[in-house]
Amino acid sequence: MPSDFALKTMNSVHRLLVALTRGRAGYEFGGMPVVELTTIGRRTGKPRTVLLTAPLREGDGYVVVASRGGDDQHPAWFLNLRDRPEVEVAVKGGERRPMRARVVSAEERAEMWPRIAGRYRNYAGYQERTEREIPLVVLEPRD
Repeated sequence: MPSDFALKTMNSVHRLLVALTRGRAGYEFGGMPVVELTTIGRRTGKPRTVLLTAPLREGDGYVVVASRGGDDQHPAWFLNLRDRPEVEVAVKGGERRPMRARVVSAEERAEMWPRIAGRYRNYAGYQERTEREIPLVVLEPRD
């Protein structure tokens, strides 16, 4: 499974690609939009930003997958938003918008997961690698 160092390095390289191409590359991956998610660190209280693919849209919101590449641990960004669901999301280099993160219910996951895993096979593989149920999170605009 990817180490924290490897995940941070991949995120840095992804950001560099976006910067070097002035956004012409890096805002879409594997047919999915890439969102920039900013959470507040649960231990530090500092903003933490990651780039994530969003395999589904739900109204004005985005669905992200807390897979961590099939690791048995949840990604740090998921733990952060679970503790503090008020987040910010930017799409295609646009302005950060305040959003609320919500872990989907079992019923919602039962409907969403087959759509995600059927279209993006990497997610199905991640679920096969781990005993934990990979959470799905909806990022919804705050009123």
